[in-house]
Amino acid sequence: MNFPLLGINDPFFHALQTLGYKGPTKVQAAVIPLIFNREDLRVQSKTGSGKTAAYALPILQRQSERPASAVRTVSTLILVPTRELASQVSVTMKQFARALPGELKVTAVYGGVKINPQMMALRGGADVVIATPGRLLDLVSSNALKLGKVDTLVLDEADKMVNADFKAELDAIIALLPRQRQTVMMSATFPPEVDLLCDALLNTPKTVEVYDTPIEQHEVEVRAIEVDRNRRNALLQSLIDHHKWHQVMVFVASKRTANNLASKLHKAGFDVDTLHGDMTQGARNRALADFRSGELQVLVATDLAARGIDIIDLPCVINYDLPRSVSDYTHRIGRTGRQGSTGTAISFLGVDDDHGFSVIEKKKGYTVKREQIAGFERLITTPADNVQGKAPVKGKRMSKKDKARAEAALRAKGNPG
Repeated sequence: MNFPLLGINDPFFHALQTLGYKGPTKVQAAVIPLIFNREDLRVQSKTGSGKTAAYALPILQRQSERPASAVRTVSTLILVPTRELASQVSVTMKQFARALPGELKVTAVYGGVKINPQMMALRGGADVVIATPGRLLDLVSSNALKLGKVDTLVLDEADKMVNADFKAELDAIIALLPRQRQTVMMSATFPPEVDLLCDALLNTPKTVEVYDTPIEQHEVEVRAIEVDRNRRNALLQSLIDHHKWHQVMVFVASKRTANNLASKLHKAGFDVDTLHGDMTQGARNRALADFRSGELQVLVATDLAARGIDIIDLPCVINYDLPRSVSDYTHRIGRTGRQGSTGTAISFLGVDDDHGFSVIEKKKGYTVKREQIAGFERLITTPADNVQGKAPVKGKRMSKKDKARAEAALRAKGNPG
C-alpha cells in the first residue's frame, strides 16, 4: 500500500517522500480513505502508530482543494487535552501544510501563556485550529473566533477528554458546532465512558482498531523490577549507568516527587529536568526542547508527558511510580518503541504495587516476569497499609469534607442539645 492509492495526490505524495515518509502505517492506511469519504470515525491504535498523520494528511489535502475565499473561517477543529500535544500537532500539520498549494493557516491555541498573542494570530481567521478546551472557550467568549462553520471535528486522545476536568468544557464546545459535520475520535484506549461519548457525538461511525499488544511486545521490552520504595532512586541511577542510556523518561505520581527526584539526580551528576503542571509553559517548552535535543539525559515527568509527546528513538521509559490506570500505563510506555523503533519500559514494583500491576497485566493480555536486581532486592514483604503505625496510603486518608463532618459529629455528640 502507498499514499497515492489511499487518495493522496501526487504533489503531496512527493512532498511526503522528501519529509521521510516511505509509506503509510496500518492506522493511516485504514483511516485516510475513510476521512476522504467524510465518515465519522472511532479510531483505536497504539501510541506512536501515526494517528496524527492519519487525520492530518486527508484533512489538509481536502482543505487545500477548497475554492479560495476572501474570509477565512475555521472549518477544522482539533481538540487535545494538553498544551504539549497542541503544540506538537500544530508543528506536524504546519509541516504538511507547507507542502500543499495555496496558503493554509494552521493555528494552535492553549492555556498557560498570554491570550493576546493568540488573539492576534487569529486575526483574519484560520483554516485549522488546534486547541485545548478551556482556552478555546476563552477565545470564543472574546469573539476572537467563531465555530459556526466547523465541518470537521477531531478529538485527539479522546480518552483524556472525558475526564471531569474537560466534560463541561467539551459540552459547551459541542453546543457551538454545527450538527452536520464529520467527527473523528482518536485514542490509544477506549474505556466505557469514551464509548458513551462516541454514541453521543458520532453518526453511524466506522470503527478502526489496530490493536497494540502483539506490536507492543515486539517493539518494546516490557520489564518489572521488584524493589523497595526507598531504594528506587539508587536502582534508577544504577540502571542508567549500567545500560548507558543517553535518554530516559521517568514517570512519577506527583509534582513533589518529580522535583525531589530531579534534585537527587542532579546532585548525583545527571543532566535532568522536570515536566509537570506547576511549571510555566515556557519552562515546560524548554525542558522538552532540551530533552529532544539531547542536552538532558533524564526527564522526570508526571502523566502530563504521557500523552502526545513524541521523542525520536527514546530508548527507555521507567515507571518510578506505578500509574493509576491501565490507560495511563499504555500512554506512558508508548513514549518508547515508536513507529518501528525499539525501546524498553520498566516498572518499579514495591509490595504495594503488586496488585495494581497484576491488573495492568490482565487488561494488557500478557504477563511480565518479575525481576530482582542484585544489591537492590526487595526486602519489605507487607503492604504499607497493613503495617501498624504506618501512615495511610494515598486514597485512604479522609477528605476535608469527611474530616469536617467527623468533627461536627463529635461536637454534636459532646453537646447533645
